[in-house]
Amino acid sequence: MKHFSKILLSILIVSYSCNLNAQKVINILPLGNDNLDVVKIIETAVKEFYGYKCVILSKAPLTSDILANSKTRYEASKILAKYNSNKNLLIITEKDIACKKGSINEWGIFGLGYRPGTTCVVSTFRIKKNVPTKIFHERLKKICLHEIGHNLGLNHCSSGDNRCMMNDANGTIREVDQEKIFFCNKCWSFLRKS
Repeated sequence: MKHFSKILLSILIVSYSCNLNAQKVINILPLGNDNLDVVKIIETAVKEFYGYKCVILSKAPLTSDILANSKTRYEASKILAKYNSNKNLLIITEKDIACKKGSINEWGIFGLGYRPGTTCVVSTFRIKKNVPTKIFHERLKKICLHEIGHNLGLNHCSSGDNRCMMNDANGTIREVDQEKIFFCNKCWSFLRKS
């Protein structure tokens, strides 16, 4: 019996330490589109920046239950609510998304993520217009990494470092363009403590 207890204790310790070192996985769900080039760019950015493994899911159809009231774009909060799960999920769509902001019922946005949480959505609609592919790809990476940052518990950055990806875009793409694929010391410190 004593030998059995030692074996059981050893198994529990090994199991616990394996869970501590388990690699985080981000599931990427194309919504209404299946542009594999875009998905691969996101996958590479997540692996390089966070060190997380990515799993690319089969695309999900766009459905009327996630449309905003105007029926011309999709409501980001409805998308998050519909696809929220206990798995880490980044939803990517080329359709326009919006959320309520103050008295504006449909404020166009680049992305939205639960903070903290497991689900975020990013739209390429507003970030690819009239720019070279290289700039579009940089914007895409920053916005996806930003939304995952919210899932990890980060708020919008208040450090004053305009290079930090966790700055609030304040509705303008210029804010995103001046950021780097970079977290300031304050944001990294928060993540290390989490």
